[in-house]
Amino acid sequence: MRTVRLSVLACVVLALAMSWAGCSKPPETEKESAKKAMEDAISAGAEKYATADLEAAKKLWETADSQMKEKKYKEARQSYLDAKAAFEKAAAAVEAGKKAAVDQAKSALNGVEEDWKKLNATAKKMEKKLKEKKQVWKADAKAIHDGLARVKEKISSAPDEAKAELDELKTMMDRWKNTFKEMAKAPAKAKTGKKRKA
Repeated sequence: MRTVRLSVLACVVLALAMSWAGCSKPPETEKESAKKAMEDAISAGAEKYATADLEAAKKLWETADSQMKEKKYKEARQSYLDAKAAFEKAAAAVEAGKKAAVDQAKSALNGVEEDWKKLNATAKKMEKKLKEKKQVWKADAKAIHDGLARVKEKISSAPDEAKAELDELKTMMDRWKNTFKEMAKAPAKAKTGKKRKA
């Protein structure tokens, strides 16, 4: 009877030891799964269009890595599962983020196009005063015109690049706005030659 008890006790201890050993294995499968989800999110464009979601997922990943180093495998397993879910959420948020970026770029484009029309009209009024700046204006006007055409082409596929180019065009246009304001303030030069006294 005593041997039976000892055998049962040995089996229970062995089962506990095996289950404890099973729990203490590093969660490599969960880690690889989370890593793949991270790579998928990044390749989908989460760094540009779902930045906040991606950063939150990366923090969970770092927590899991830290737990792995401390051999807290049970906690690390859960953290890797949470990180995987967060990376998947970031990947899913890319489309909405890209649509928002496209909408912002289109709005900016409309504003720049309006400014361009006004600037062009001002340039026509100031044509006589342009004189030595006329060639520079023509070159910049062509650059702005061509830049707007390029932005329209890339706005749907690369809204962040389109927005950056719009900012450059706006800077160039602002410089000319200021130039035209200064020209408008400058007094007209007096005609040479003396007037005869009556």
